[in-house]
Amino acid sequence: MKLLITGFDPFGSESINPAYEAVKLLPDSIRDLDIIKLEVPTVFGQAGETLKQAMDIHQPDYVLCIGQAGGRSAVTPEKIAINLMDGRIPDNAGYQPFDTPVREDGPAAYFSSLPVKAMVQAIREAGIPSFLSYTAGTYVCNYLMYELLYLIDHHYPNTKGGFIHVPFMTSQVVNKPNGTPSMDLKTIASALEKAIEAIAENETDIQANMGETH
Repeated sequence: MKLLITGFDPFGSESINPAYEAVKLLPDSIRDLDIIKLEVPTVFGQAGETLKQAMDIHQPDYVLCIGQAGGRSAVTPEKIAINLMDGRIPDNAGYQPFDTPVREDGPAAYFSSLPVKAMVQAIREAGIPSFLSYTAGTYVCNYLMYELLYLIDHHYPNTKGGFIHVPFMTSQVVNKPNGTPSMDLKTIASALEKAIEAIAENETDIQANMGETH
C-alpha cells in the first residue's frame, strides 16, 4: 500500500518551511506503507494541480498533506476543511483571494477521512504535544485539504486523505518575539511518523474487523 505525503515550500517572510523539511526526514517505508514524498507550491490552484498529478501517477491508498501553522505549539491533525479561500497574505504567485470558494460545485465542508483521533493519541503517546484541530484556516493549507477531499470524493473513491499542521521549527523563531512557539524539526518528523503508524494500524484493524464479519 502507498501513502503520498506532501509538504509546502516556504511562504511569506520565511526562508524555510518545516512541513516539507520534516517530510524529507521520513523513512521510505512505515509499517507496510510505501511513503511517497512530494513538495507542493504555496499557490492556490497550482498546489491542487501538483497534488492531482501525483495522485494520477502513484494511485496512493492514502494522502497526507502537511502545512506550517506558525503560532501553534503542537502538531495538529485537522478534522475539517471549508470551501473558502481568503488570503491573509498573497500566495507565492501574488494571488490573494477574498471570500472565494475553493470549488463552486463543492459542499460547504469536508471531513478528513483519516483516523485523526488515533493519530493525535499516537503522537501524544510518543511524548510529543498534539491536539485535534477543527480549523485549517482559509489560506493555501485549507485550500489543499479541501481540494484533496474534493478529488477523493469525485475521482479517487478508494483513497483516504487528510491534513496535519505543524509548528515553526526552532530556527525560525530566533528573531521572533519572546515566547513564540516552536518545535525541533526531528521531533516534528517523529510526530508525522507516529501519525502514519496510526493510519497503518487503523487499516489493519479495519481489515481484521471485516474478516470477523464475513
